[in-house]
Amino acid sequence: MSSYRQVYYHIVFGTKFREPAINPDHELDLFKYIWGVVKKNNCVLHQLNGMPDHIHLLSDLHPSVSLSNFIKDIKVSSSIWLKDTGKFPLFTGWQEGYGAFSCSDRDKERVIGYIKGQKAHHKSENFKEEYIRLLQEHRIKYDEKYLF
Repeated sequence: MSSYRQVYYHIVFGTKFREPAINPDHELDLFKYIWGVVKKNNCVLHQLNGMPDHIHLLSDLHPSVSLSNFIKDIKVSSSIWLKDTGKFPLFTGWQEGYGAFSCSDRDKERVIGYIKGQKAHHKSENFKEEYIRLLQEHRIKYDEKYLF
């Protein structure tokens, strides 16, 4: 018998100290680079977008890849790339942690729309407010002193 799975994660992480270090003029280059890292891990990227201080991605996680290793690979390799390009002079690194929220196939299109709408969304809610809301919506216990 074959094994089947479908595991979507809405992943969110920010820049170190929430600095606005992702230059909007070059963010598409960063997103293409991250897409390559996702593909290298045999995962499927469904949506990627962000703001100068954080990114969101929705990815189907391949069963051969652990979530923590997947995110570590994205963050480590993109951090090196961001520093090497010279296009992101304010970038010093990614935050230590991340948020990962599972998503059903039924909710996939809604999450894709949410990620696509980041620029408009953040006109009314900052990253801290958004992150805390996501944690609360997913009933994840947290200590605010470790968030920001």
